[in-house]
Amino acid sequence: MRRTWLFWCLLLFIVGSLAACGEKSQQDVLKALDEKVQTMSGYKAEAKMTLQTGTEPQVYEIEIWHKSPNYYRVNLKNAQRDQHQMILRNDEGVFVLTPALNKSFRFQSDWPQNASQVYLYESLVKDILADTKADFKATKNHYVFQTKTNYENKKMLPKQEITLNKKDLTPVKVMVMDVDSQPMLTVEFSKVEWNASFDDNAFDVSKNMTRAKLENEQEATTAANQQAAPIMYPTYELDGVKLAEEKEFTTANGKRIVMTFAGEKSFTLVQEKAHAIPTANVSTTVKGEPVDLGFAVGAMANGTLTWTYKGVDFILASQDLTKEEMVAIARSVQGKVMK
Repeated sequence: MRRTWLFWCLLLFIVGSLAACGEKSQQDVLKALDEKVQTMSGYKAEAKMTLQTGTEPQVYEIEIWHKSPNYYRVNLKNAQRDQHQMILRNDEGVFVLTPALNKSFRFQSDWPQNASQVYLYESLVKDILADTKADFKATKNHYVFQTKTNYENKKMLPKQEITLNKKDLTPVKVMVMDVDSQPMLTVEFSKVEWNASFDDNAFDVSKNMTRAKLENEQEATTAANQQAAPIMYPTYELDGVKLAEEKEFTTANGKRIVMTFAGEKSFTLVQEKAHAIPTANVSTTVKGEPVDLGFAVGAMANGTLTWTYKGVDFILASQDLTKEEMVAIARSVQGKVMK
């Protein structure tokens, strides 16, 4: 009897010890994430982003630099090297650079704090901490959270799945899903360097513009000399809204296409060939907020959303559309010609 009693006592001790050394609870992980963001000096990361909003998947390479607390450099490139933009934040403000066209725009903005950013680690952690009803599970190598989103078009992309490495809470994968739980945007991280060091000019606008132009001479020549860009149509559909009119105008720089969509909510889409600026010593100041479209960074102000994609300038204007609807339409103007 005594041996049996000792056996069960020993067994309970072992089980208790294993439990104490076992999986971290959700609260343990949340605390660790908060501490990591608060104490890190910055990071460098590389990732691949895939968008499903067009007629076929669009793949982009992203390089992210962050120096705490407020310096950012996000380098966005199309896998085929026909689209290249960069977002910079330093003491002078927020800048969006398009090296192939020698263009830089300066925003008076609180980006990236104004909305979630799928490729910024601290933004993902903020979303996890903010969602008190987030789903949590632990696998062999990962922690997985399903949370609400705070993206520009969060009504259409309401939830996300964030996968973190167990060892050091490094981001592994983020899937942003639509209302039907279908992945529309996926970011897969291939490299993360914590507490990275940066050169003195790492976040300087002119230095980054010069460096990017030298690295992408072929891209710049192609974009600047592109003769005929195909007309692109939005694939995102609004109930009761149809293309009512399409006009083509000849300008000093080439052709301008103006599309008018009419119905319950009307809007106008303008597109024309973008042109490189010979010199760009001063950034153009833009009133409004930078909007991350995934494949490009646009500017939103007073019912107008502008962006550049594959050497084409786009303007989407409407007094009827919500901000989320404008972003959804803009995201769908890519890929194959649609009517």
